[in-house]
Formats: sequence, C-alpha cells, structure tokens
Amino acid sequence: MSARTTSSPSAGPPAGSRAVDASQLPPLIPGPHGRRLTIVALIATIGGLLFGYDTGVINGALRPMTAELGLTPLTEGVVTSSLLFGAAVGAFLGGRLSDAFGRRRTILGLAVAFLAGTTICVLSPSFAVMVLGRVVLGLAVGGASTVVPVYLAELAPYETRGSLAGRNEVMIAVGAFAAFAVNAVIGNVWGHLDGVWRLMLAVCAIPAIALFVGMLTMPESPRWLVGRGRRDEALAVLRTIRSPERAEAELAQVEVAAGGERARRTSSWRTVLGNRWLRRILLVGVGVAVFQQLTGINTIVYYGQVVLIEAGFDESAALIANVVPGLIGVVGSIASLYMMDRVDRRTMFLTGYSLITLWHLLIAGASVALPADSAARPYVILVLVVLFVGSMQTFLNVATWVILSEIFPQRMRGLGIGVAVFCMWIANALLGLFFPSLVDGIGLTGAFLLLAVLNLAAVVFVRTTLPETRGRTLEAIEEDVTTGEIYAVASHDR
Repeated sequence: MSARTTSSPSAGPPAGSRAVDASQLPPLIPGPHGRRLTIVALIATIGGLLFGYDTGVINGALRPMTAELGLTPLTEGVVTSSLLFGAAVGAFLGGRLSDAFGRRRTILGLAVAFLAGTTICVLSPSFAVMVLGRVVLGLAVGGASTVVPVYLAELAPYETRGSLAGRNEVMIAVGAFAAFAVNAVIGNVWGHLDGVWRLMLAVCAIPAIALFVGMLTMPESPRWLVGRGRRDEALAVLRTIRSPERAEAELAQVEVAAGGERARRTSSWRTVLGNRWLRRILLVGVGVAVFQQLTGINTIVYYGQVVLIEAGFDESAALIANVVPGLIGVVGSIASLYMMDRVDRRTMFLTGYSLITLWHLLIAGASVALPADSAARPYVILVLVVLFVGSMQTFLNVATWVILSEIFPQRMRGLGIGVAVFCMWIANALLGLFFPSLVDGIGLTGAFLLLAVLNLAAVVFVRTTLPETRGRTLEAIEEDVTTGEIYAVASHDR
C-alpha cells in the first residue's frame, strides 16, 4: 500500500486528486501587481530588520551596560538570554494569534511591542527593569520570527516563494549588520559618554514606527481570508498582487485545498498529535529550527566581540572587526535569495551543514595551533569566523525560514511554525545563557569542537528526514504532507 492511501479522514484533499497541480495556473506576467507585491514584502520585512537589530545590538552594548548597571557574568547572561526566552514565548503566541486575528493585525501589534520594549530598555535604571524590557522585545522578536515568514509565503506565487519569503532573512541579516555598524560608530565616537549603550538601543525605535505606519495600508493574507470564509476579500487582495487570470485560478486552488468548513477550523493539538503525518511534519519542523541554532551562529551575533577578544583582538579592534561578519552575512543572504528558486532546499541544507562543520573544526584547530601571543591568531580566527557566517547565511539561514513557512498545512501553519520557532528560541536562549561559561570552562577550542559534532548530526538529520518543497505550490505541499507522499519522495531522493 502506498503512503498516499493511508490518509486519515481529516487529512485534506482527496488523494490523487491533483486539484492543486501548479501546471493549472496561468504563468506569472509582469505588471503593477508585481511592484505592489514588492512593496508589501519590503514593509513586512521591517519586522525582520527589527529582529536582527534587537538580537545583534547587545553585542556591542553589553560591555558598557555591564559597567553602568554593575552586571556580573551571570546577570550578563540573563540580560542576553531574557530576550531569547521571551522570543520563545512570542514565537508560540505569535503563530496562534496570527491564526486567530490575521497576519496583518498581528504584525501591527508586534510593531507596538517593539516600540514599548525599546522604550523600557533605553530608560532602564536597573538590571531588573532591563530584563523586563528585553523580555518585551523578545515577545516582539519571537512573534515576528513566526508571523512575517508565513505572511510572505502566503502572499507569494509558488515560482518565487523561496526568494520572496527569504527576503525576511536578508532583512534580519541587514538588521544585525546595522546593529554592529551602529555599535562601532557610537562606541568609537561617543564611547566616553555615560550611557552610550542607551543610544545603541534607542535606534531600534525608528524601524518600529516605520513598521507600524507601513502595515496600516498592507493587505491581509488571502489564504487566511479563505480560511475564514471571506472569499471576496481574498480575491480582492490577490487581484492587487497577481494578474486577473492568475488571481482567479489561484483562489480556486486555495479553496479546493481549504476543503470546506471542516478544514477552515484551525487544527488543535489533539488533531495534530493524533495524525501520524501532521505529527511527523511537526517534528521535522522542530528539528530544522533547533539544528539551525546549534550551528552556533548566534554565539557570533551576541558574543562576537567576546570571541574576537578571546582570539587576540583588543576591545576597540574587536568592536570594529565584528562588523565584518555582519557585512558578510548580508552578502551571503543576498546570494541565498538568488539560489532559493534555483537550488533544491535539501541541497542547500546539506551543503551548509557540511561547510559549517568544517569551519568549526578549523576554528578549534587554529585556536590550538596558534599560541595566544601569535600576531596571526586573531586574523586567522576572524577569517574562519567570516567563512562560517558566510556559509550560514548563504546556505542555511534563508533556507531555514523559507522551509518553515511552507512545510505546514494551512490549518496548522500558525501552530506548526509557532512550536518549531518556540523550540528554536529555547535552543538559542540556552546557547546565549551558557556560551560565556562554556568558553570559560573548555575554551574556544572545546566550544567549537562541540558545535562541529552537533552540525555533523544535522547533516544526518537532513539526509534522513527533510522533504523537498522547491517549485511546488503551498496547496500541493499540503496535499502530500497530509497523505505522507512527501516523505516517500524524500526517501526516493536519498
């Protein structure tokens, strides 16, 4: 018996119907609708910019903040990781809220949370208030990390979904780079002033206001509208971002995949856990999310200055050198956008994890082979860190967010990505909390050897579990996920 014949009564469209075959859609044509979609994506991805800036700004702000607020190594870790634990909660809640109230309204609420969290942090008089502000920012960051990719994926035509949804990760990289650059400028120009870290944090208010104002005129996701039975509104949205013929045909496919009133109801935990295929895709999503964090990329985002000082740079030089990985991250993510609609997702993941394992081993080796007083040591490690960040941004970061936005069926998309990104942020938070202690305990060599082992495990995970989704509509992916056919295809590919 094939996997396609084992679907449960709640699985979705009838097996073998191929009602969501992408070949039935009229081709994309240029026009004002394409420019409108570009504007929508630009506004929505300001959420990604805020994500990147808020997570990266602590890199340069932490040392002067520590001096002013009297932080200890433990409270430094708490300040850093409090945003991340808040983001875990925000990721889970963001997915559910976006299912209930819509993608657009949720993003508007997140913009308000970004501004509120920034204000609390900038005005913070103590460690406790700072942690509160970081948690509020975390809720916003986590919500943005789930809702924005889904919003983009649900608006995008399948032919360009990878590159359009991937723009959010480019903006995350731009945000992180902006944080490093702003930190370097403010730190070196006004570093002698008390409270210089408050200036670094305050910059975040500008994109938060821009996100709120911009989203006021953006459309709701047409797929979410169909799921709520609001067909006419969904068609009106599609006509602004597709040609008239394509809008009608695409809406028809979305309606078939919705499967009537029964499928419009959002899946509950019981529904997901009771269906072997939904349960399996949830576990795949969690694995993709967690392994992305176990690359150790955010140890560079949060503690890049610490790593470079450990490598041999002095404090000011480390702050400036820290900008280089940020710049490479932007370049790599732009290159990734070009590849997302041309290279299979599985190929991207396998290449990325293999390269990162190699760079981790070389960083560990360089830290052993080159003595602490070697003039070459800091520059060799910087080059290897840059190669690590470049590989991560080129092959993994964009691909991770794209695949998380597309593998879950519509009725569990908010829940699925919420759970996966919740686990991602928990892994992120644990690394953020314990990485300074890890480096202190086993050194740079031991820390990167451990990361190399974890990334080797990620290669095995991708080869054995990750399905291919490139070049398929969300509805076609949903059909094969809910019948299990997508895993049979992945098994055949191996």
